[in-house]
Amino acid sequence: MSQGDGVTNEANQPEAAGQAAGDAQPASPAGPAHIANPANPANPPALPSFSPPAAASSSASSAAPFSSRDPGDASFWDERFEQGVTPWDSARVPDAFAARHARVPVLIPGCGSAYEARWLARAGWPVRAIDFSAQAVAAARRELGEDAGLVEQADFFTYAPPFVPQWIYERAFLCAIPRSRRADYARRMAELLPPGGFLAGFFFIGATPKGPPFGIERAELDALLCPHFALVEDEPVADSLPVFAGRERWLAWRRS
Repeated sequence: MSQGDGVTNEANQPEAAGQAAGDAQPASPAGPAHIANPANPANPPALPSFSPPAAASSSASSAAPFSSRDPGDASFWDERFEQGVTPWDSARVPDAFAARHARVPVLIPGCGSAYEARWLARAGWPVRAIDFSAQAVAAARRELGEDAGLVEQADFFTYAPPFVPQWIYERAFLCAIPRSRRADYARRMAELLPPGGFLAGFFFIGATPKGPPFGIERAELDALLCPHFALVEDEPVADSLPVFAGRERWLAWRRS
């Protein structure tokens, strides 16, 4: 989630919520559903849900205050991964998109623990996951094991992927970056995706006074992306993590 993968709403004490409310999401009947171990993509077993042990939660909440308060700095996310405060972190992958499109090269910015990268790779998708937090990358590589090479430490705004992505997966990335960088987010997405490519995933809708997570009003999101993208999918999310509950939409934007 860092720089774009995670979210740590300190104002709302995400530590207790398990903020980095992980990427863990149960399947949603209407839209995103979880996907699991792709050893058999046609009928994959479910990935384990992320649920921090109680001991870890209490230790994280009693840890010394974070020294970094700038989510635009990698150290902000490093501290949270070091202390296990990652409520955005989930072991779920939506199959709504995958079920409707051919396997294409995927880029996952702000990947956090990168569960999605492992699933996609084992299911035959070319994939690269990036995060600018060294601790996030270390956590992802531990989680991915033999697939650790899928993850790179990099800044999304300057990163040049090894392929032309046809899908950039949004998961708690936009809401993790400072509001001042939203225009840069839209610009870089448009630069990286070719016509017909997709920016698709979970978007945290509704303004928040503090963050991260930094919610965005729907009108602002539309104004941000519509110059370069057309919205082709818009579905509710019934299985959000607590930190995002009631505020997420599954959206797919096609590059014009």
